[in-house]
Amino acid sequence: MAGVMNRLRNLDAYPKINDDFYSRTLSGGLITLVSSIVMLILFFSELRLYLHPVTETQLRVDTSRGEKLRINFDVTFPALACSIISLDSMDISGERHLDVRHDIVKRRLDSYGNVIETRQDGIGHTKIDNPLQRHGGRLEHNETYCGSCYGAEASDEECCNSCEEVREAYRKKGWAMSDPEIIDQCKREGFVQRVKDEEGEGCNIFGYLEVNKVAGSFHFVPGKTFRQSGFHLQDLLVFQGDNYNISHKVNRLAFGDYFPSVVNPLDGVQWSQETLNGMYQYFIKVVPTEYTDVKAHIIQSNQFSVTEHFEKTEAGQAQSLPGVFFFYDLSPIKVIFTEQHVEFLHFLTNVCAIVGGIFTVSGIIDSFVYHGQRAIKKKMEIGKFG
Repeated sequence: MAGVMNRLRNLDAYPKINDDFYSRTLSGGLITLVSSIVMLILFFSELRLYLHPVTETQLRVDTSRGEKLRINFDVTFPALACSIISLDSMDISGERHLDVRHDIVKRRLDSYGNVIETRQDGIGHTKIDNPLQRHGGRLEHNETYCGSCYGAEASDEECCNSCEEVREAYRKKGWAMSDPEIIDQCKREGFVQRVKDEEGEGCNIFGYLEVNKVAGSFHFVPGKTFRQSGFHLQDLLVFQGDNYNISHKVNRLAFGDYFPSVVNPLDGVQWSQETLNGMYQYFIKVVPTEYTDVKAHIIQSNQFSVTEHFEKTEAGQAQSLPGVFFFYDLSPIKVIFTEQHVEFLHFLTNVCAIVGGIFTVSGIIDSFVYHGQRAIKKKMEIGKFG
């Protein structure tokens, strides 16, 4: 047994020195104090990294198919009334949605930006007050109302019971409604007067679009958009004039749900138009993004980058419509963010590296200072006695 103990004693890599041989110096005390402070700072820094999750980033090819893309928007037009702004969307698959109204809210704004009224999209309500029937006579008692579409009916049974339904029928036919005053529904609803009453007002429009996950565009334009001979035209009301100020502020624009650390570059962007009539265009590159938090909750969303361009147009040009246009395309690369905690063994390894590294470096510095002081002292003594 004694032999085994002696062998273990010979393996001791840390031989002890008698206290009588220790020499404590002022420089050694200062180095010890500084190294201890540095060691504590690095330890707490490593502890903070251990307690807080870190985010790992990966890039992969996006293989998703048949998904929908949600576009959340909040845009303010200080010089365009809510009654004339319409929202259209289209994509490269051929799907078009003109004058989108569902899931959209408009707020009328005064010249100071204060909210006057908040309403779902649409102007006025149908007033059944002795209206004109499709056959030309007035509505009689106990008779079902069926208004005329003024030649834009898709079938003999179709009815247009409001001004908006007449405008929609015209749009589907590719016709422009030049004078709403001759339309009985618009006249009864006070459509023209309401539009005139909103002159000089602004509009805040917000909501969301659900579109196919393919390249496409959406835009805010004055009037209703319709197609004729392959071109997109706008039903601009004659009493509104020819010039439109499309100054705007993008309060928020996001493609998908929010996730931590996301940056939407268009949030808060404002642009003021100096010359009337023009197309303000945003060209957006959408990057699919997947975010997984420490609780394994997955958020499917998107990031995007953007460039801008303003194209001045002349009134009456069929292919250059005044408005704000957002053209987006999707990247084939998907970014994956994964939140995760540092493993305890990794944390322990780093702490040991910090303690051992600082102890070793401080020992080297102390040895260099101690022997340097001794060498200088010895030279001074030699010079003194020489």
